[in-house]
Amino acid sequence: MKIIIAGAGAVGTHLARLLSKDDQDVILIDADENKLFHVGNELDIKTLVQRPTSISGLKDAGINKADLFIAVTPHESENLACAVLAKQLGAKQTVARVDNYEYMKPENMAIFKAMGIESLIYPELLAAYDIAASSRYSWIRQIWDFNKGELLLLSVMMHDDTPAFEKEIRNKNNMLVGHTLKEISMTHGHTFHVVAIRRNGETISPHGDEKILPRDLVFFMTTKDNLANIQHLSGKDDYPNVEHSLLIGGGKLSVRASWELNSIHDSVKIIEPNPQRTEQLQSLVSPQTMILQGEGYDIDLLNDEGYGNTEALIALTDNDQQNILACVAARRRGIRKTIAQVENLDYFDMANDLDIGTIINKKMIAASHIYRMLLKSDVDNMKMLTIGKADVAEFIVKPGSKVTKKTIMELDLPKGVNFGGMSRDGKSMLVNGRTQLQVGDKVVVFCIEKSLRKLDKLFK
Repeated sequence: MKIIIAGAGAVGTHLARLLSKDDQDVILIDADENKLFHVGNELDIKTLVQRPTSISGLKDAGINKADLFIAVTPHESENLACAVLAKQLGAKQTVARVDNYEYMKPENMAIFKAMGIESLIYPELLAAYDIAASSRYSWIRQIWDFNKGELLLLSVMMHDDTPAFEKEIRNKNNMLVGHTLKEISMTHGHTFHVVAIRRNGETISPHGDEKILPRDLVFFMTTKDNLANIQHLSGKDDYPNVEHSLLIGGGKLSVRASWELNSIHDSVKIIEPNPQRTEQLQSLVSPQTMILQGEGYDIDLLNDEGYGNTEALIALTDNDQQNILACVAARRRGIRKTIAQVENLDYFDMANDLDIGTIINKKMIAASHIYRMLLKSDVDNMKMLTIGKADVAEFIVKPGSKVTKKTIMELDLPKGVNFGGMSRDGKSMLVNGRTQLQVGDKVVVFCIEKSLRKLDKLFK
């Protein structure tokens, strides 16, 4: 596919890097020659020094042959303008980055489609949804729901760090560590699937003889009714419900997150050091949110504001290191749920090793939304996992697709693919090797590394 990206910022560069590895024909446009110079030296893509709203520049990029035009400059008005121009000049599909919540309302989407913009992305809003979902449970690293929350994919860290004399008690609490998946299935029934395990920086697609080890990050697919069962088997019964959340940093992401969090938590507080920004926040956040002026590492301030009664600390400053350290400090003070915004991909494994909890990366969240448009099959939902180096996609089975011809065990599936669950006629269920998919099924698939594009051929 021919893909033109306008904007060589963080999101545009990440997309260019991702798509170039996928052997796509990528052109990156930006008015800043220095930005393009660094990207051009790193990636095997074409670059063009032009303003994205330049008609002649878009023509030079071959916009009339573009399968997808992506506008992700820092300026909303520029993104909308160049996406409209791109469509008028022949681009098949266009997507624009915005930062206005009003534009994302379903009743307003028809306006942008009439203008020629197929899709809008608001990274802060998408990230806020992930923050709210992950903050519901202190014992879960991340959770994604399908079929209106009836089908769930979640990741759980298998802790086993107690002293030797307590091991026997701990092993009784955690009924998964030290056992193979086959043993777990025989003992506890088929109430969940382990679709992947993250271990020592690698993600593996497990088989029946695979044993769950301490420090494994285990990805479960289950139904809503069996969530409490996984918590119990994982030895997490003593983890508290999240009712009070504390956000560090008063940026755009914290603003959007406050609206999502106030619908599920009893109290939400934001700490922001800048006095002017603190004053601005009063009119931007949800009415129930409390705004505090101060530093996120000010222990006296944190203690005064009920740090000890907080179940979730969410660090969303623009400084990755500060976010990571804030979460490490919170974990040491007994806060079970910690969430950090980490934009530098090089920090992911370090953050995971430090056991900081949930990682939020806006670039990857935006990329997930856009990447879905490249797939030829019908994909209803997709996530690129921050920790896991894997993709999760919800495919809709179309008439004539190859997956309807055989049972799952008989399909020639790409390496690294694991079918987790599905919904049929509105009912959610887990799948196994004997399951045969039918037209209209929505099936959730876990794909390691580049197996998603290979799997796409079976569903188209």
